[in-house]
Amino acid sequence: MDLISALSLGELALSFSRVPLFPVFDLSYFIVSIIYLKYEPGAVELSRRHPVASWLCAMLHCFGSYILADLLLGEPVIDYFSNSPSVLLASAVWYLIFFCPLDLFYKCVCFLPVKLIFVAMKEVVRVRKIAVGIHHAHHHYHHGWFIMIATGWVKGSGVALLSNLEQLLRGVWKPETNEILHMSFPTKASLYGAVLFTLQQTRWLPVSKASLIFVFTMFMVSCKVFLTATHSHSSPFDVLEGYICPVLFGAAWGGDHHHDNHGAPHGGGGLGTQHSGLPAKAREELSEGSRKKKTKKAD
Repeated sequence: MDLISALSLGELALSFSRVPLFPVFDLSYFIVSIIYLKYEPGAVELSRRHPVASWLCAMLHCFGSYILADLLLGEPVIDYFSNSPSVLLASAVWYLIFFCPLDLFYKCVCFLPVKLIFVAMKEVVRVRKIAVGIHHAHHHYHHGWFIMIATGWVKGSGVALLSNLEQLLRGVWKPETNEILHMSFPTKASLYGAVLFTLQQTRWLPVSKASLIFVFTMFMVSCKVFLTATHSHSSPFDVLEGYICPVLFGAAWGGDHHHDNHGAPHGGGGLGTQHSGLPAKAREELSEGSRKKKTKKAD
């Protein structure tokens, strides 16, 4: 009975990995991506005043991962735009979300139960893109583990990694919002997924690719649907990272605290202790006055 169950699960995973993404899953991916674009401040005004810039932003949201992966592998960055059906489908979604009368299309796809379905289908596309990206990188670099991981990572989260470029197209420059500095859950999950698929591709992870795609897709769908339904911006990895990161990399606040107090006088009446809260210029002036007094006494 267990063997039959295992065979059934394996067949299910294999069938799932062969499901075509175009047009249904790709349509969901485009809808969710462009919805997030419309959430950006000033995106609606930009679409009215500069529709070409708005369309370019939408294309980055839809195809940014392909552009960045082609750039990493030294291939033409506009190669994916030769896929005319996908570009036309994404353009139609952009037009309907921004210019549909009375915002009917936008209101329909943003209705939470409908949106959750689209979000789940988008994660199916994300995981498949990670797997395909690593397979493509392995074809060029058989032993390039880091290249495979980087390619799979940008395939899964290239849109977020290109967020600063997309902001520039909207006339906004916010370098502090760099995705590498403040990774969201999809970006972290894409990185961890890229590591898993790289291990599988190089035969270090004894599991079939179809099974890994199925399991990791179920994980991504469950997490992303839950986060969207609860309007949460947290990450399921936060608890684990809270335990592991201080051990591996140290606590940043602890190191800074130690560094700030290092070399301070042990006594409570020392100059550094008394005036540590003063601005740098005031401390310099105070030190200069102390030196002058000492010089006068010596004279």
